[in-house]
Amino acid sequence: MRSLSAKMNTEHNAGAWYALQVKTRWETSTTTLLSGKGYRTFLPTFKKERLCRGKSQELTAPLFPGYVFCQFDPHNRLPVLVTPGVIAVVGRGRIPVPVEDSEIEAIQRMISSGLRAEPWPYLEVGQRVRIDDGALSGLRGILLSFKGTRRIVVSVSLLRRSVSLEIDRSSVSAMASSLSDIFESPAAEAGLLEAALA
Repeated sequence: MRSLSAKMNTEHNAGAWYALQVKTRWETSTTTLLSGKGYRTFLPTFKKERLCRGKSQELTAPLFPGYVFCQFDPHNRLPVLVTPGVIAVVGRGRIPVPVEDSEIEAIQRMISSGLRAEPWPYLEVGQRVRIDDGALSGLRGILLSFKGTRRIVVSVSLLRRSVSLEIDRSSVSAMASSLSDIFESPAAEAGLLEAALA
């Protein structure tokens, strides 16, 4: 049975929330160290089951592996950056970019709701994806739309023809962009997207 929990320190620091990239498996200890320095931190976690020696164990894991949320003054970020486990502040180049308050609030509401959640790959409409499960495993296509909360529509080009499939979201993964993807008939793909979205 999976459930959610979160570690959130409500110390005196106020201001915008920033995402910190941290070393793998350092999320909890880095959150504790930052909290000890007086920073307000947020580490959303979830419960997952793992089989160990034939027995099921329940573990707590970060909902966003490799990241911790923290409130601090971006002009005085050195004490945050020198905290063990911290790699960088997420931003554009060297400029920290705050996380939208609405996104932090949405995560906090989700955590407090008690609903089951788990990490999931980020997918965008227009992105090239690969089908991982079932009879169509290995097939590549373009994500056209989301249908409800569990299903997506993927358009697959076969022999320069388009076929739209409705596939469960868990059966699809994002494909890394490569030069061959970019130069592999972009006009055909653009037409395919326009026709499907019209």
